[in-house]
Amino acid sequence: MVKESYLREEILALLSEIKDPEIPVVTIEEMGMLRDVILSDKGCEILLTPTYTACPAMGIIEQDILSTLKEAGIDNAKVTMVFAPAWTTDWMSETTKEKLIRFGIAAPVHSSCSNWLSPKNVEVKCPKCESTDTKLISQFGSTACKALYSCNHCHEPFDYFKCH
Repeated sequence: MVKESYLREEILALLSEIKDPEIPVVTIEEMGMLRDVILSDKGCEILLTPTYTACPAMGIIEQDILSTLKEAGIDNAKVTMVFAPAWTTDWMSETTKEKLIRFGIAAPVHSSCSNWLSPKNVEVKCPKCESTDTKLISQFGSTACKALYSCNHCHEPFDYFKCH
């Protein structure tokens, strides 16, 4: 049962502090994965949209959500994955994209790319030296939501968070 003293906005504020386990400089709220909190007499339901359907971090994120709520005295909580509408990089703010860049990940180049499956058609700026003289190494980087690039200027490899 949810403590009566908790409001939806307070629970969202608690959950907005949970870091993305694959990109610890941003939270699940900043990434746009935290969609909603539904309170009822049965408990608390958290609606979550993964960046990719088979995102391996979702299990860890679900555990982090449930443990955060339990620490706050909310025992009857569940996490529901929501796949429609599909997650999009449009849900990331410019501030979030700047955090990715400072972390060494090139942010999505534009909104809802129509060519996200072909990142070689996108001019990607190196997050280390800001050169656009970069090349696609692999359509999949450290995770499925990223592509691996290399900078021809500073010769550093880096991930690019693909538009989708």
